[in-house]
Amino acid sequence: MKKAAIIGAGIGGIATAIRLAVKGYAVTVFEASSTFGGKMKEFVQDDFRFDTGPSLFTMPHLVDELFTLAGRNPTDYFRYQRLDVITQYFFADGTRLTAYAQPAKFAAEVEEKLGVPAVQVKAYLEKSARTYEATAPTFLYKSLHKISTYLSPDVLKTLPALPALGLTTTMHAANAQAFPDNRLVQLLDRFATYNGSDPYQAPATLNLIPHLEHNLGAFYPEGGIYAIAQSLVRLAEELGVVFLYDQPVNEIITQDDNVTGIRTTAGALDFDVVVSNMDVVPTYRRLLPHLKAPEKTLQQPRSSSALIYYWGIRQTFPELHLHNIFFSQNYQQEFQHIFREKDISPDPTVYVNITSKYTPTDAPPGGENWFVMVNVPHNAGQDWNTLIRVTRETIIQKISSVLNIDLAGLIATERVWDPVGIEADTSSFAGALYGSSSNNRMAAFLRHPNFTSGVKGLYFCGGSVHPGGGIPLCLLSARIVSDLAPNGSTA
Repeated sequence: MKKAAIIGAGIGGIATAIRLAVKGYAVTVFEASSTFGGKMKEFVQDDFRFDTGPSLFTMPHLVDELFTLAGRNPTDYFRYQRLDVITQYFFADGTRLTAYAQPAKFAAEVEEKLGVPAVQVKAYLEKSARTYEATAPTFLYKSLHKISTYLSPDVLKTLPALPALGLTTTMHAANAQAFPDNRLVQLLDRFATYNGSDPYQAPATLNLIPHLEHNLGAFYPEGGIYAIAQSLVRLAEELGVVFLYDQPVNEIITQDDNVTGIRTTAGALDFDVVVSNMDVVPTYRRLLPHLKAPEKTLQQPRSSSALIYYWGIRQTFPELHLHNIFFSQNYQQEFQHIFREKDISPDPTVYVNITSKYTPTDAPPGGENWFVMVNVPHNAGQDWNTLIRVTRETIIQKISSVLNIDLAGLIATERVWDPVGIEADTSSFAGALYGSSSNNRMAAFLRHPNFTSGVKGLYFCGGSVHPGGGIPLCLLSARIVSDLAPNGSTA
């Protein structure tokens, strides 16, 4: 039986461990922190439970298939429900819009609140679906860096859809051309933030993202997002995967263009396959200093990061849902601050996630657990202490005004996670949540592949490599690595 080492127990690393175990490998996961999950962790503070990282769950079949691949019934490990309301939107002009999961119902809501004909909204979502279905098998489910991908029959479906990908225009320009209402354009432009990009620079290709949420649906896992990682680790351990915590890897060892193992404080350990779930930049800089690094790839512009306030709130709000957005007045200015000026807009869009809406025990009776996030630049040496303080005051003022409350007086407990902390806790280079941004039309091809041609047996998974960040894409990166790796059984 061949042996595989996974560096990092983020969602991509866990999924890769499961897939390689099924392929016959003896798998060991080395995690530098004290537990699994990467950005997907949880904590409890003053009787409020919080998920630390990802909060939106789409494409649950990618989790389910890991259980079925291992011959298990997914519902024995993991359950979730489809959301009827995806997001509650609060626009700067006072408009409130409920984004229903059912496309026709959402389109009717847009027509009623924004005056945009429902038929136009449905046509937009149908186009997003067609383009995704034609291109995803090539661009998301396979390596973009293998000739076999382009010889696949799936390419025949992809070619006719290429003009609809919008590679020659920006996401914002395409949305502004499709709809006259600036509020709907802002709502659709927001999907660029799902991979840490700027809709005013990123290609209109990203307009595939609404399909995942509004056509395929958004979901809530029983017990919160952390339940995804918990259930997958349970499965992995049942398959014989060994998780070693507080075990940072110091070096990936190679010899004659082959990976031979890793080095930890315990010394050199032999492995036939090594998969890095660590951000690709520190992987090369720290673990592969003897290997020529792909500098053009590593120096791609970073994605945005996040500034998150975890607030225990002494009140409940029926007008809020699981996902809530309080939009800025000037969206373009907000992204200019993030990507050009490398600071935080004085009027940022605020996202509030409240899992106690679905898991009441996440907050004490009469309270709610608020995950409050604004998109911010990656860490470039900014004065984060001042930015945290000023942005906190801005957020409190914004939400207090919209909901007609004194929010500051309702905060019972608080914790903050900023780009500096994100980098320190997860090894995400410069605190960027998604590795490189998608702010140019060739960004998908400039992401690091899931392998390196220079070293046989070395692979990469997770949000900093192909196909990108977020739970679904990290799970797909694991699938691609598994497809690339040889069988683990020597029999």
